[in-house]
Amino acid sequence: MASTNDLKNGLVLKLEGGQLWSVVEFQHVKPGKGPAFVRTKLKNVLSGKVVDKTFNAGVKVETATVDKRDMQFSYMDGEYFVFMDMETYDQLMVDRKAVGDAANFLVEGFTATVAQHEGEVLFVELPAAVELTVQETEPGVQGDRSTGGTKPATLETGHQIQVPLFITTGEKIKVDTRTSDYLGRVNS
Repeated sequence: MASTNDLKNGLVLKLEGGQLWSVVEFQHVKPGKGPAFVRTKLKNVLSGKVVDKTFNAGVKVETATVDKRDMQFSYMDGEYFVFMDMETYDQLMVDRKAVGDAANFLVEGFTATVAQHEGEVLFVELPAAVELTVQETEPGVQGDRSTGGTKPATLETGHQIQVPLFITTGEKIKVDTRTSDYLGRVNS
């Protein structure tokens, strides 16, 4: 248990029938009249739904212990992603639903943060940007370059993003894992 005065970003709360909510942002409010309260923005850990919730100041809220560990993605086993704990070398099978959009950017050997609560995998978090190789893209047409246009490119993971016309097959690029945006070339 914690008090609403102890809230901080990233803290996971157990509310409304055991659902897990992560604190995205919070603000302590002391109005001129009436008691103080805490205005929060909470994100459901499993569904990703974001809600606004207000608590009276000093109220006790139940916190959930979320174990976040850096693990290395090893391989796919059917519908499961197999991660290896870098300290214990234990393997953990994570189903596609828990991996979510991170699946678009996972390549064998990548390190990701795997969050668990009471043995259940909640989500897999990647760094904000990753470096991936362009597996296939059409060549840019001469004369198109002045418009600053983009073209589709398939990454080594099979995920398709938009890249500038000058990018060629086999190039290593940096990609934003939150938006799938092209961030730039990687100088080897």
